[in-house]
Amino acid sequence: MRVLGVDPGLTRCGLGVVEGTPGRPPRLIAVGLIKTPADLDVAKRLVRIEAGIDEWITEHQPDAVAVERVFAQHNVRTVMGTAQASGVAMVVAARRGLPVALHTPSEVKAAVTGSGRAGKEQVTTMVTRILKLDERPTPADAADALALAICHVWRGGVTSRLQEAAGSRAELEAKAQAQSRLQVARLRAAVAAQSGQR
Repeated sequence: MRVLGVDPGLTRCGLGVVEGTPGRPPRLIAVGLIKTPADLDVAKRLVRIEAGIDEWITEHQPDAVAVERVFAQHNVRTVMGTAQASGVAMVVAARRGLPVALHTPSEVKAAVTGSGRAGKEQVTTMVTRILKLDERPTPADAADALALAICHVWRGGVTSRLQEAAGSRAELEAKAQAQSRLQVARLRAAVAAQSGQR
């Protein structure tokens, strides 16, 4: 599975692509940033982010996109920019027909470091070790994007299999209910026919 991780942000949007399977160390494909100037109109900044993510998807052909789930912070302005960039990432992926997964920061930290309260330094250190990199990915936005992708490779595969199993079970239950309704309808028709003959 190849996953594009997106650490959304208006000024710096971190991007990281890894490839792997659950239970095995993933492999680094690419890491980088989309930067937009703070003095540019927000709408134009979002267009640049959209174009950048679209280029990455074209170049790296991921099977899924993992985006950091936006959570409430004290700085509303920062949250707004993060949420806008997150929405753009989801739209670009959906337009390409790619599944999108949202992972909380604590979920990503727990997947990569074993602790949902790990700091950025610990996350970067573990990402460097997991991917067996010679140098630490910088800035933190790039490391966070890789952590998101790793989290999805390790947890997303299991989640998607559970969802598929749940979907299959729901389909089986729906078929059983349909057959049951059909049998009841046939039984009623037979009873009605016998009553009519009397």
